[in-house]
Amino acid sequence: MGYHNNIQRLQDIMQTLRKECPWDKKQTIESLRQLTIEETYELADAINKQDWSGLKEETGDILLHLVFYSLLAEEQGHYSFEDVIQAICNKLVARHPHIYADTKVQNDEDVKRNWEQLKLKEGKKSILGGVPQSLPAVVKALRLQEKTKTVGFEWEHLDQVKDKVDEEMAELYEAVAEGSQQDIEEEMGDVFFALINYARFAGVDPEAALEKTNQKFIRRFQQIEAQAQAQGKSLLGMSLQEMDEMWNAAKQSERK
Repeated sequence: MGYHNNIQRLQDIMQTLRKECPWDKKQTIESLRQLTIEETYELADAINKQDWSGLKEETGDILLHLVFYSLLAEEQGHYSFEDVIQAICNKLVARHPHIYADTKVQNDEDVKRNWEQLKLKEGKKSILGGVPQSLPAVVKALRLQEKTKTVGFEWEHLDQVKDKVDEEMAELYEAVAEGSQQDIEEEMGDVFFALINYARFAGVDPEAALEKTNQKFIRRFQQIEAQAQAQGKSLLGMSLQEMDEMWNAAKQSERK
C-alpha cells in the first residue's frame, strides 16, 4: 500500500471513529489540546532514550492527532487535511529560497537569519512573535535568544557571556543578603537566563542537559533507597551524613 493510500486509510478510520465511537464523538480541539501535549512529551522521552521503536509509535500518535484536528476543522468549514499539507509545502518552498530560488547562503546561520527576515516580510510584527507563550521557561528563554541572534542582538564571544553570568550571580547574592523576596526572584530569573545563554554559546542544549541531570539524580537517589532497604533502614531515620556516603557510593558505582 502506497504512502498516499496509507494517509487516506488513516483519514477514513478517523472519520469512522468520529461517527461511531462514543469517545471520539465527544472530542473538541480543547479536549485534545492536553492530550497532544502529553503525546509530545512521550515523543521527547523516546528521543531521550534513543528508543526508535517508541519514536515510531509516538510519531504515529501525533500524526493521528494532526489528522483529528483537521477533521474537526473540516466539520466546521475551516480547512481540510489536504489544506494543511498544501500550506506547509508552500511555506517550505517560500522559506527556502536558497534551494528553490537564487538566494546564496554560507551556512545554517544564514538559513535561520533568512527564515526570520522572510517571516517579517510575510507580515509578522516581531521576530519573537513565533515563540509560544506556553513553552516551558527554559526552552522559551533559549528560543528567545536564538531569535534575537538572527538580527545581531548577540554577544560576540563566550567570555562576555561568562562576565554576564558572574554579574547576575553577584546581583542575586546581593538580593539574598538584602532579603527582598521580589528582588531575589527577579535576580534568580536573570541568573537562569544568563546561564541558558552561556549554555547556548558553549553548544549545549540547556533543557537536555538539565533533564540528564534529573535522570542522574533519580538513579542515584533510588540507589540510596535500595541500599537503605538492603540494610533494613529507613531514610527518615538516617542522618544526612549516612545518606551522603551512600550518594557518593552511587556516584563511584556509576563511574566504574
